[in-house]
Amino acid sequence: MALADSKKKPTVSIVGAGRLGNAFALALASSGYPIQSVVARRSVRARKAARGLGHNTVGLAGSQLDKVPRSELVLIATPDDAIAAVAKKLSVLQTTTARGRIALHTSGALSSEALLPLQQIGFHVGSIHPLVAVTDSRAGAKSLRGAFYCLEGDVAAVRVARSIVRDLKGHSFSVQPGSKALYHAAAVMASGHVVALCDLATEMLVRCGLTRKNALRVLRPLIESTLKNLLTFDPAQALTGTFARGDLATVQKHLSGLSSKGQSEALEVYRLLGQRSLELAERNGLDSTTVNRIRRELRSVALKTR
Repeated sequence: MALADSKKKPTVSIVGAGRLGNAFALALASSGYPIQSVVARRSVRARKAARGLGHNTVGLAGSQLDKVPRSELVLIATPDDAIAAVAKKLSVLQTTTARGRIALHTSGALSSEALLPLQQIGFHVGSIHPLVAVTDSRAGAKSLRGAFYCLEGDVAAVRVARSIVRDLKGHSFSVQPGSKALYHAAAVMASGHVVALCDLATEMLVRCGLTRKNALRVLRPLIESTLKNLLTFDPAQALTGTFARGDLATVQKHLSGLSSKGQSEALEVYRLLGQRSLELAERNGLDSTTVNRIRRELRSVALKTR
């Protein structure tokens, strides 16, 4: 089967019709990929996902993996912990028609080694992870267009993954299998941890007397302007505020306020990110004397909290 040499889009079965799996199904279908089946944990959800893709798509429950068609491309979009188990079950059920087919999973943290059982029966295996935050399937399908994708796997699988990215008008890059966990940790830092950081800042404003709704409302323009700076400048140039200016007295007030209000979690986060901000400020020209004074202040807080 020479998928890369054919202008015809490969048939696709998607195992894991959650937010990302369904977003992929919608995006691929709109790009001309025939979606033969979608598999969800519950049959009701699977049938609902299938209805959104047309009458030629079958919705299957997780207990019906034996009914998954022999599609040319199997995309596994389950939670990470389930990928290996799904690969093992499919390897038993689809042994006789496996050779030359493609299996991709969508995990950012796992390499294609998670699909070893499928590789052993003849599948070409790889991974395709989009660097977008998907909270809703339909909005996610739009976000997948033009996104950056991390690809990894054997030559044939990566070739097919690249063609998918091209069809979605996206951009691709690759990492070594052993770097997948570090790559995904970076993605979490830039997305999920940013959300957690904003939640912590919201909680701090609530301690100041604002409602959560108002706290989020007043923080939003600041967050948006920071993102705009990051999209325009490198991180050192985008840094603004206390650490960029080297305001030692203000840092001391922040640390004192966080300590007196019993904000131990926020204090530790502030201290750790403050150290990184100092590195950025120094890179952008803040004098070393000021940097060292603030660094000592941050370290003294660490010693007190131990």
